[in-house]
Amino acid sequence: MPIRILRAETYPILIGEDIFDEVQVHLREPEMKDAKYILMVDENTRNLCLPLLLEKLEQFRGATVIEIPSGENMKNIPTCMEIWQKLIDLKADRNTVLVNVGGGVLMDIASFIAATYRRGIRFINIPTTLVGQIDAAFGGKVGVNLSDLKNQIGVFANPDAVYIYPALLKTLPVMDKLSGFAEVVKYALIMDQHFWKLLRNVNFVQIKFWDDIIFRSVEIKNRIVKNDPFDKRLRKRLNFGHTIGHAFETLAIHRMDQSLSHGSSVAMGIICETFLSSKIKGLPWEIMEEIASYILQNFPYYPLEGDDMGKIIKILQQDQKNAGESVNFTLIPSLGHALIDQYCDPETILSCLQFYRELD
Repeated sequence: MPIRILRAETYPILIGEDIFDEVQVHLREPEMKDAKYILMVDENTRNLCLPLLLEKLEQFRGATVIEIPSGENMKNIPTCMEIWQKLIDLKADRNTVLVNVGGGVLMDIASFIAATYRRGIRFINIPTTLVGQIDAAFGGKVGVNLSDLKNQIGVFANPDAVYIYPALLKTLPVMDKLSGFAEVVKYALIMDQHFWKLLRNVNFVQIKFWDDIIFRSVEIKNRIVKNDPFDKRLRKRLNFGHTIGHAFETLAIHRMDQSLSHGSSVAMGIICETFLSSKIKGLPWEIMEEIASYILQNFPYYPLEGDDMGKIIKILQQDQKNAGESVNFTLIPSLGHALIDQYCDPETILSCLQFYRELD
């Protein structure tokens, strides 16, 4: 695939198999002449991706490598404090460029570290997972978790550039790629019914056209972000599936259950919020069933037990976007269209959780 370039707010997003030639051009630009590079990786990207980058990009050879353990549980302030101290020990200054090589968690935390160290140093994102490539590597929202609440501490900060090399997906286990696929489904449902119709006719394991999926997903999110960079209104469309999805994720954390990925959480959230869309905004029931069926064909079902539904309601009511006891959602009245700031009372939310529970 030839290089495809999208313009974000202040930086380019480049996608393609010949991406390293473009990276070389960028790294030779005058403003990068005196840059000191520090590479941020986790144990997976250090072993599977870093050797390729060092082979292709001479500027990174000899650069210091900082490794953090992979996993959502590392996305917190203590990890940041450790890395900030390492940057101080390395005498990192405003001429330092952090090169972030990893998936969604590493994109979030490494970008936050760069944005806050010395009031902000430059950073480049090279995402290595599907969720990193189509979501976390761009958009300007960077941050970390606080206790078991996701993304509670953060800032808006943009990278110098984002370089997406689709072939890196070959290093991923199937379940990691599937986790990112939930975001693809979301993009199609909220913005592009033709994209959805393309996806619904193919099972996840049969997909071969990943380059096109990545480009269309990035294109959709980038268009939304450019129209609302600071998440004031239109960008809330990206919350579809995530309100209840994050509640599933928090429930799993309370259970000390690491089997539920972020993507699977979002997928379960899409089922529940599609039900709400049908009940409240008139999404045709047969479309709701089509979406739920597609999710269950491609993602593992996460069971709700005992008082889990009540626990999810309590988790949802902690969301700062709420009004009183009503919870704020993004819903879809039809394929390819999303409505923000749709409020649902606890009784209605319980009905969608009951519907979900009966799918088991």
